[in-house]
Amino acid sequence: MISFLIRRLGVMILTALCLTFVVFFLTNLEPNLEKLTKSEGNMRMTDAQVQSWLDKNGYRQPILKRYGEWLGVMPGWTRTDENGETTGRCIRRAEDPDNPPEYCGLIQGNWGFSLVFKENISGIVREKLGLTGKLMLCVMLVMVPLALLIGVIAGMREGTKTDRTLSAFSILTTSTPEYVSGVILIVVFASKLGGLRWFKGTAATAMENATFENFTLPVITLALYGMGYVARMTRASMAEVMQEQYIRTARLKGLSFRAVVLKHALRNALIAPFTVIILNIPWLLTGVVIVETLFNYKGFGWTLVAAVGNNDIELLLACSAVAVLVVLVTQLISDIGYVFLNPRIRIN
Repeated sequence: MISFLIRRLGVMILTALCLTFVVFFLTNLEPNLEKLTKSEGNMRMTDAQVQSWLDKNGYRQPILKRYGEWLGVMPGWTRTDENGETTGRCIRRAEDPDNPPEYCGLIQGNWGFSLVFKENISGIVREKLGLTGKLMLCVMLVMVPLALLIGVIAGMREGTKTDRTLSAFSILTTSTPEYVSGVILIVVFASKLGGLRWFKGTAATAMENATFENFTLPVITLALYGMGYVARMTRASMAEVMQEQYIRTARLKGLSFRAVVLKHALRNALIAPFTVIILNIPWLLTGVVIVETLFNYKGFGWTLVAAVGNNDIELLLACSAVAVLVVLVTQLISDIGYVFLNPRIRIN
């Protein structure tokens, strides 16, 4: 297990470096840098003034060096002007400019300053992750039990009308995008057109005080989309397990159908869906972009959209790094959990 973890951690670090470098390279293309310069200065800057600003602020260094500075593994750039005044990346970011650190990147916790929110990015990411985490928790509490229940019932009744009905429902929910189901739910349950104003079509107030009225629609929208795939996976796994020889042996011994399902079939049938459920976490983190924008819930996804729309490069890089980290960590947890749940994998 130790060697497995060491190999996986090495692959994770290499993958994280590759993905973050690709994002860093794409966000630092010339058009983006020009937009950044004009937003920091003014929109009437000439090309010469743009190039001068980029040179003074360290954007004309080699891309690998700038990536190392952003990551925090290379010293921040410094520059002395004609008046003898020294400026630099770490000097500008230091709380005490007279004693700046040599390294001031992502590893050191210095994520930069947001042009949109006008505050330190680390605080923004922490706050928005908390809001999205609250939404993700509610979605998982609704989605996982319902998906497992639908999948188990369909798998136990393979080939019957119940199985076909539940399977059709699962396919329908998975094939309907969030922006379609979200709009339908708003029209039906939160607008005058639907005539049933049981819920609110916006979740802005849920950021401070989540209630049944303002938080139900975004939760149901995400739960419906993710529930179908988990239910289908559970149904397939349950149907396969019910055909195993040890299930037939248990039935021949006189055990009740309920005892066979709960004590023998269910535990083995949930091994495969476990991986899918865990991998729903990074999907929820990055997939909430549409739902948070649709319901005006200003969480992590909404922040990502704001960063892209306003060319906030530092905030976009921070959000991308967090998303990459969450995806890799959840994949590691999924692999470790699968090894413990499946003895055959552990023995191999």
